Amino acid sequence: MHLLVSCPPTIAPAKIVQYLKGRSSKILQEEYNQLKRRYWGQHLWSPGYFCRTVGTVTQEIIKAYIEDQTDDIEKSFKITK
Repeated sequence: MHLLVSCPPTIAPAKIVQYLKGRSSKILQEEYNQLKRRYWGQHLWSPGYFCRTVGTVTQEIIKAYIEDQTDDIEKSFKITK
């Protein structure tokens, strides 16, 4: 998942990721009951993340990169039970 987030420099990236993962997990589990049953007492998201500042790259280049990412899940990985 790729996100482009803008925030004040006083907010730590770890806090932003914590909020995004927590809130999205809650919303997904409320909408899809099978997730709530499957991940009861467990975390929906893995604990890791990668964060990078824009720096010398423009925001438009980052947006183009994110939009260019493929969503062809079947070719990138396979879920097995």
